[in-house]
Amino acid sequence: MRKRLALFGSGRGSNGEALYRAIQHNRIQGDIVLIISDIPSSGIVEKGYSWQIPVHVVDPTNYGNEEVWTQAMLDLLEDYKVDGILLAGYMRMLPPTFVQVYRGKILNIHPSLLPAFVGLQAQKQALVKGVKYTGCTVHFVDEGMDTGPIIAQAVVPVYEDDTVDTLSTRILHEEHRIYPEAVGLFCDDALEIVGTRVLTGKQAVRK
Repeated sequence: MRKRLALFGSGRGSNGEALYRAIQHNRIQGDIVLIISDIPSSGIVEKGYSWQIPVHVVDPTNYGNEEVWTQAMLDLLEDYKVDGILLAGYMRMLPPTFVQVYRGKILNIHPSLLPAFVGLQAQKQALVKGVKYTGCTVHFVDEGMDTGPIIAQAVVPVYEDDTVDTLSTRILHEEHRIYPEAVGLFCDDALEIVGTRVLTGKQAVRK
């Protein structure tokens, strides 16, 4: 049975588009049934309208407190009978009470080789530190910042003449490759969290 997916985004929506295209090409056995954004002018909102997918702007500043905001999102997800949540450039931490309801069902893409360079401006952090390699990571979301179990990673070299923009572009190319692959495994029920590790495919079967 195809999984019903919610896509959360705050930005231009390039990872969201990569996921949408993968679904259109039947590489992911699921469907994006709902898009949630905290920014009404974001690119992912525009893309959602063009894809004729229901879009809801849930801006926490419009709610009295975190508890009310959290419940509003949970109610929406329940209305759409969502099986999984895909964060694609969503720039807010999800409250612990939200994560607890959907533990093991929330995926995120981050532009570094976690656990290195968590949080914002990971590409700039990599350049400042002078690392020779960085990359991107797909992981399950837990209550921490970019601390959940790792599903997939891709390595990207860092060149001496790199800028934040050039490095970000090279990382983004890999994000668009590994995020759909990871979501495909999730929709195939081929991921299993064992402690702090994620087993995939045959590994999960052999456990």
